[in-house]
Amino acid sequence: MSQNFNPVGWFELYVDDMARAKKFYEAVFLRPLTDLPAASSGDTQMTLFAMDMSVPGCAGALVKSPHNKPGSGGTMVYFTCLDCAVEAARAAAAGGTVCQPRMSIGEYGFIAIVQDTEGNTIGLHSRQ
Repeated sequence: MSQNFNPVGWFELYVDDMARAKKFYEAVFLRPLTDLPAASSGDTQMTLFAMDMSVPGCAGALVKSPHNKPGSGGTMVYFTCLDCAVEAARAAAAGGTVCQPRMSIGEYGFIAIVQDTEGNTIGLHSRQ
């Protein structure tokens, strides 16, 4: 049986300071994030990355929750970029840290690893 979908359908990045995290990700990817009041309840807040359900890829959100904390060492989410070195530079300028500058992964393109303002480590991937 064939599966006609990608293995990842959603991601959440946990944050301590939603305003700071939203500002960081908007600065790095030059795309607006949208607060999601319908999914926010009690002590939990969600802010969505811009998404287009008609194109391939995975959607996700920043989440502030007393049940989950940000940090490095867990699952790594890779964001698709035109040139991951550009977004890595933006991450540093927005208060993050470049952990691994742009490097080749052979026929699969290039990656860079950055840490956001909340302590989460994320990957950046580009074909060039």
